[in-house]
Amino acid sequence: MNAALLLVLNYRSTKKLIILVLATLVVIVALPVGMVFAFTDMPLLGWTAPLSGATSSTPGIAFDEPAVADDRYDYGYCTYWAALRRIQTGDPIPNTWGDAITWATRAIFDGYKVDHTPTVGSIFQWPEAPGGLGHVAYVEKVDPNTGAWTISEMNAVGWDVMDERTYPASQAILYNFIHDKEATGGIKLNF
Repeated sequence: MNAALLLVLNYRSTKKLIILVLATLVVIVALPVGMVFAFTDMPLLGWTAPLSGATSSTPGIAFDEPAVADDRYDYGYCTYWAALRRIQTGDPIPNTWGDAITWATRAIFDGYKVDHTPTVGSIFQWPEAPGGLGHVAYVEKVDPNTGAWTISEMNAVGWDVMDERTYPASQAILYNFIHDKEATGGIKLNF
């Protein structure tokens, strides 16, 4: 006999059966939705946590330029933007660093300098960003007087939306910064 039919025949209360069926349907519907948010940088229900210690410098702007062939990161995400800015400034990075959470580690193994000091042209990396996949951005400027640093980023306020944020100098220790390759090309940890 079918297991489902046995279950129905053994239930004496229709209410319990209806609750069981509804609970099962909720789980069946919720699992794929949860997986989409777990494996992407998509903000859950349009909400993203503000980046710690930052002040918004510009409102979000929808990015509508065509994809760049040399940038193989997924269009519209933070990794695409950081790699694109490095291409635009003539200092491209490898297309093999994966999700933002792995960028600092992979950069070290590729011979790049990684530390907690922002410099113009470095890549800001926040491995603990909400969503579980980290966050990366491009350091556009560093104030020589205050040490405050400004990043341009994508997908922090919404998918395919570019914005800028400025952080105080005191916040730099909380984040990683990926610089150019070390002259020696060897692995060097600067933590």
